[in-house]
Amino acid sequence: MSSRPGPARDRGGSSRLGARALALGVLPLVLVAGCANGAGEGDGGGEPATSGSGSPEASDVSEAATVTPRLVLTHDGGIEILDATTLEPVGDVELPGFNRVNPAGDGRHVLVSTTGGFQVLDAGTWAEPHGDHSHYYTADPLLTDVTYAAEKPGHVVVHDGRTALFDDGTGDVVVLDSAAVADGPDGARTLTTPAAHHGVAVELPDGTLVVSEGTEDARTGVRVLDADGAELAASDECPGVHGEAVAADEAVVVGCEDGVLVVAGTTITKVGSPDTYGRIGNQAGTEASPVVLGDYKSDPDAELEEPTRVSLVDTRDGTMRLVDLPASYTFRSLGRGADGEALVLGTDGSLHVIDPESGEIVRSIPVIDAWEEPAEWQSPRPALFVQDGIAYVTDPAGQAIHAVDVEGGEVWRSAALDVVPDELTGVSGDAAAGDHEHADDARSHGEEHHDHEHAGDQEGDQEGDDGGTQEG
Repeated sequence: MSSRPGPARDRGGSSRLGARALALGVLPLVLVAGCANGAGEGDGGGEPATSGSGSPEASDVSEAATVTPRLVLTHDGGIEILDATTLEPVGDVELPGFNRVNPAGDGRHVLVSTTGGFQVLDAGTWAEPHGDHSHYYTADPLLTDVTYAAEKPGHVVVHDGRTALFDDGTGDVVVLDSAAVADGPDGARTLTTPAAHHGVAVELPDGTLVVSEGTEDARTGVRVLDADGAELAASDECPGVHGEAVAADEAVVVGCEDGVLVVAGTTITKVGSPDTYGRIGNQAGTEASPVVLGDYKSDPDAELEEPTRVSLVDTRDGTMRLVDLPASYTFRSLGRGADGEALVLGTDGSLHVIDPESGEIVRSIPVIDAWEEPAEWQSPRPALFVQDGIAYVTDPAGQAIHAVDVEGGEVWRSAALDVVPDELTGVSGDAAAGDHEHADDARSHGEEHHDHEHAGDQEGDQEGDDGGTQEG
């Protein structure tokens, strides 16, 4: 697929992709010491901050003219890092095994779920504020020796400058400032759930913690805890709890086998599915919309259900709308656009853009060839990741990656890969100390995170923990 000039435009009419492309014409400045412009302009001088243990030396750091976002993808035997604008590789880390990647929330680091815990990967791009402006730096990516120990590293949720880690093997939760994720667990908030389970936790700005409840045999609901850990509210009306997303006004949506729970403050509302079994296990939320996008499966006996409907849950009135798609999709298919658009990557190879308020498919953008969902959830499949309004789509069969202009409705840039891509995430390179990264899709933003089972989980199910024998 050829590269086509179709830059997406932000709300003010400026071109996101165009601005990045313009910056490519400026060569990075090798940093010797201090700021390129000295101590003037309120920059304060000094050297760029590094990530702690395993960080690049100052002599290995280059100053860039603008922010340099990067993508991080896994493959058999390691992790590859790409420039998010050019799609060219900038580094590769050898790491045998089935590894998973999660946004860390600081715009620079990624948490790798691997044997022994969540290990911090420095993607090698960051910003340093100096008075009324910032300086931008890049370095070679590296896997640091900072690890958050976990028997079975599970969900990572980033929200409002806080990063929550869940250990499925122990039920332990660790919550820390996203800006300090590379510094290790000192000073982090910790909690142990009553029983180990494949769970999830999200901390809200007032210190409230929404955490799943369950055992190794059954997940049943959620608890809402205050900043001191005291229970404020609870619900056991959520069989098969899986995944979360945060919508506008801090509404938290947690998936169930028969609908969702909407947590707003200390009020927990059950929103039931129209089918007796209507499972929502993977969600994508954004602060730009009160509506949360979710998957939807209705066959509890399917070994590999290929869903063709998605769910839209309105957190304002506790209603659910189902949207029919022209193709099926998998647990790596959901995302959100810069203006809250609901995005679904279909097995027809198109990125379907849905208006979350009306449920209308407003456009379908051809990206890759039609594909089939693999029988094993660990097998590579096309993945969608959205950052700064740009949708990135991997193509394992074609060993390629594509940058999609969601608003313009076309593929803006494509690149061949030397590896078969599996999981995909990214970093903005634009977060200052104390700030936090807002990815545009679930996964993560805090809303940008992967809602699926993780390596080592014994209850894995099809495409996002759907009650079967496969995994997602």
